[in-house]
Amino acid sequence: MTIRALIIDDSALIRKLLSDILNEDPNLRVIGTAVNGKEGLEKINKLRPDVVLLDNVMPILDGLETLARIMKECPTPVVMVSALGERAEEITLTAFEYGAVDVIQKPEGILSQNMPDMAEEICRKVRAAAKANLENLECMRDRKLEKTEVDKRGGKIKEKRSWKETGFVRNVLAIGASTGGPRALEKLISSFPADIPAAVLVVQHMPAGFTASLSKRLNSKTVLRVKEAQEGDMVEEGTVLIAPGNYHMEIVHKTINCRKKEVVHLSCGPKELGSRPSVNALFRSIAPIYGSKIISLVLTGMNCDGADGAEEIKKMGGKVIAEAQSSCVIYGMPREVIRRELADLVIPLDEMAEEIIKIVR
Repeated sequence: MTIRALIIDDSALIRKLLSDILNEDPNLRVIGTAVNGKEGLEKINKLRPDVVLLDNVMPILDGLETLARIMKECPTPVVMVSALGERAEEITLTAFEYGAVDVIQKPEGILSQNMPDMAEEICRKVRAAAKANLENLECMRDRKLEKTEVDKRGGKIKEKRSWKETGFVRNVLAIGASTGGPRALEKLISSFPADIPAAVLVVQHMPAGFTASLSKRLNSKTVLRVKEAQEGDMVEEGTVLIAPGNYHMEIVHKTINCRKKEVVHLSCGPKELGSRPSVNALFRSIAPIYGSKIISLVLTGMNCDGADGAEEIKKMGGKVIAEAQSSCVIYGMPREVIRRELADLVIPLDEMAEEIIKIVR
């Protein structure tokens, strides 16, 4: 069945580039375009597309307001089309709260050397979005939009734990997620207590640039310390390290002050299953280092990234938890783990934090 897409963007160039990219895929067809949110809403009601590609910053009716109205008036899977830039990235992350399924980076131009890879990613994400379970997005359809800058909520509700380097890790939570992941990560990580005896390592499939904003956002919503991983970062209890977009994150041994410690190594190696960062790359790297200390989590997402790595973790005595289909936006990655009979537990997102706390304590 052909997936019918509508593109809403105020740039004629972007509308043309995206239309050309999608129409090259035999399973996709662009059925219309719109220059702003107001026109886009009219065409959604008229054409009833399977997926909407929505610009985040537009005149007349901007991306967030348009998205909120789409989810309230005519719920449709939406993929945000975002340029880089802190405000654009923050707006896009806020869009996940309003029901966006995924995000793609705006193509830079038809002569870009990265265009073939970008085109493949765009088509893949649109195909996945068409299968999204909108009920599991838990979007805030009735939330009142503010005209002020995005996310100026300020202070944190809970006091953060004091953080210091110890070099000792009792447990490692390794989390892999793709489509629907930002919402799932916020819900899960914000449920962990400050004294959880575990380091947390996260791979979320996102374009370069967006993971820094995601890290800041999660840091403001949890008592744990959350940061985008950098080369040489130590793995520490109470700290959440998120793989930066376009880099594989692996954990390696390094001697620091005559002591062997586990630190982050970032690489630009080939994409795995179309993704960089790769969940498999992280899982494979930690399996021989932490063994039975590992609790790996495979959350909502397309494709099967994480299954090969989960198999390595199982061989070394670690645990594998898969998100249940009932809470997934896209039931791809967890399904593959379950299909291979690798999952020790299959748990809905709402119950996951409580179960993990039982395991690590």
